[in-house]
Amino acid sequence: MATSFAQVPDSGITLNYSGGSRIKDLIDVEGARDNQLSGYGLVVGLAGTGDSKIDSTLQTIANALKAYGVNVPQDDIKSGNVAAVMVTSEIGPFVKPGTRIDVTVSSIGDSKTLQGGVLLQVPLQGADRTVYAVAQGPLAVGGFLGGTGGPGGATVQKNFPTVGTIPNGAIVEREIPAEIVQNGSMNLMLREADFISAARMAEAINRVFPNTAVARDAKTVNVLVPPDYANYEVNFLATIGGIELEPDSVARVVINERTGVIVATSNVRVSKVAISHGSLTISVASTLTASQPNSGPLIGNAAGQTVVLPSTTTGVNEQKGSFKMVEEAPTIERVAAALNALGVSTRDMMSIFQTMKRAGALQAELVLN
Repeated sequence: MATSFAQVPDSGITLNYSGGSRIKDLIDVEGARDNQLSGYGLVVGLAGTGDSKIDSTLQTIANALKAYGVNVPQDDIKSGNVAAVMVTSEIGPFVKPGTRIDVTVSSIGDSKTLQGGVLLQVPLQGADRTVYAVAQGPLAVGGFLGGTGGPGGATVQKNFPTVGTIPNGAIVEREIPAEIVQNGSMNLMLREADFISAARMAEAINRVFPNTAVARDAKTVNVLVPPDYANYEVNFLATIGGIELEPDSVARVVINERTGVIVATSNVRVSKVAISHGSLTISVASTLTASQPNSGPLIGNAAGQTVVLPSTTTGVNEQKGSFKMVEEAPTIERVAAALNALGVSTRDMMSIFQTMKRAGALQAELVLN
């Protein structure tokens, strides 16, 4: 039996209802989740681009033919037009039998391309080995493989032709049960766990439905279903989903060294720190020059021999270092302005942020990708 959260204490956090985010955009409801499906099958109709004589592929073809009453020795099977594949998909909550879902088909053999192929019927199983959907149909491959290849030939490939999709290629055969209400209450799971956000969400819900919500932890807000909404839980969830609040965010600086992208949240703070920046560049260039003496009376009528002479040039460029004082507890905008005043590049900013974190001056989580 559900227990009422009477006299829920106020956390003292100021709520901001203007320009906030909707609760439905911040949460997932416990019990309403996606599930992954997978299956193994064959893609047929390939123009000689299928698997080579792989035992597993040949055995699968033989088993498929045997299901239709055709018994063929495995040694007599040619797999040039057939490829063994894995079929994967995701089924969302509340999906009813007869609904169609998308599937992804990926080659697991040495097929060169799945372009033009057709997937034979494949049962898709969940983690419990129960069949929830059946997939079949022609593939849509977002790439191509052209050319003959080999000696004297050329091959052109775009994207990955060994992976394809079948839009609406699977039919759901069994519904996965989903229970969002247990003991008269439901749990709202924040996508970004945060104590302040959870407390704000509970208080925002209590503002509309008094004494119904309580933040259990940084991830979970438990909400009682009011008696007026008994048997109308969907309406209640739709109502609280439209409530707005201002979620809090963790001070974080994310650096992607591969692409040179830096993203920082607005609440990043830096303690009083001094930053110096300078660089030394040494360049060495090698060039080749040709010396061709002309023929003349001193060397006879024969022309001179061409001589190749190497030439090396070395240059040193040292930029003047600069020392910039960053005031105590600035915002990320002031930190960026100070670094831009030093004339540093994005790569240099990455090194500076990492050094500031090691020095204990960066009051934020540093994430490197």
